[in-house]
Amino acid sequence: MAMTLITTNTSSNAASSSFTSSIDSTYKLYIFKFYDVNPATDSAHFQFQVNASGQSGYNETMTTTFFNALHTEDDATANLEYLTAHDQAQGTAYQTLAKDHGNDADASFAGELHLFNPSNTTYVKHFYSVANYYQDGSRSYNPFAAGYINVTAAITNIQFKFSSGNMDAVIKMYGVG
Repeated sequence: MAMTLITTNTSSNAASSSFTSSIDSTYKLYIFKFYDVNPATDSAHFQFQVNASGQSGYNETMTTTFFNALHTEDDATANLEYLTAHDQAQGTAYQTLAKDHGNDADASFAGELHLFNPSNTTYVKHFYSVANYYQDGSRSYNPFAAGYINVTAAITNIQFKFSSGNMDAVIKMYGVG
């Protein structure tokens, strides 16, 4: 299957990065790739939320899970951790994709989010994310988030932001089909 670049959002000291067009029935899979995402605020969480067709406010209901693999620079800790504080059980908050992100120059986030069949109006919408970044405590994190958006309406908008402060980011949206 071919992957087609649809659009690129480049943000500099921006509050968020939103994709408000081109999520439609053209593709059954949309992949958002993150390059050099860096927060202005230390220890902020990188997150996303969506709007269903005709909706606003980025507050659709989600059920999600979140876990990390981590390794400290001094090799003192290597761990796999499940983090219930970043799960949602029919919640409407922004979903965490990376927690406690560092804001040093070498602390950028890279990864991707897969959103499946967002234009389908029969079923809920599934997603998963995998990434790597430098956490604020001198450790490398490999976070995994997954779940479903509990709406049968088409998803037409997606927004990425940090839990506090602005960000620099390059985010590319691809269609697969």
